Amino acid sequence: MRTERLLLRRWQEADIEPFAAMNADPMVMEYFPATLSPAQSSALIERSERWFDDLGYGLWAIELAADTTFAGFTGLAPVDDVLPFAPAVELGWRLAHAQWGRGIATEAASAAARFAFDVLELPSLIALTAVTNVRSRRVMQRLGMRRDPVEDFIHPKLPAAHPLARHVLYRLDAHVPS
Repeated sequence: MRTERLLLRRWQEADIEPFAAMNADPMVMEYFPATLSPAQSSALIERSERWFDDLGYGLWAIELAADTTFAGFTGLAPVDDVLPFAPAVELGWRLAHAQWGRGIATEAASAAARFAFDVLELPSLIALTAVTNVRSRRVMQRLGMRRDPVEDFIHPKLPAAHPLARHVLYRLDAHVPS
């Protein structure tokens, strides 16, 4: 899938190393409980590829169209059953630090949302993050996602006292033609 500046595509062997480096960067992973090992990064790619095969959606690698640089990922993922709003489909993204501040997350996630609504005909998407992750929350707002504070939650995979446990939930509904 192409946007003005990006190619969203399935994963390639050449993505493994820069993806692992991105997931090992403490700045990139600031709002996650820990950085990922190379094995964990590879497992995420494998899981995403299974989602594409089984569900028709997953996480696309983001490539800069101008020079084929790996920039991160965006896409759709099934929500973990332990979350209070499951079942749902999550719209997500993660960018290498060098790509921050350029509108890439919004451009890529917008394309993924269009795919979800236009191709998959999903009725809605969700996005979630730690309360303190202002950058991702701004992307959610730029995408037109809406937050209802009643749906904020303590992430069940983290101790309630953990600094990242408090999460916000944003929703985006498919636009129904009038």
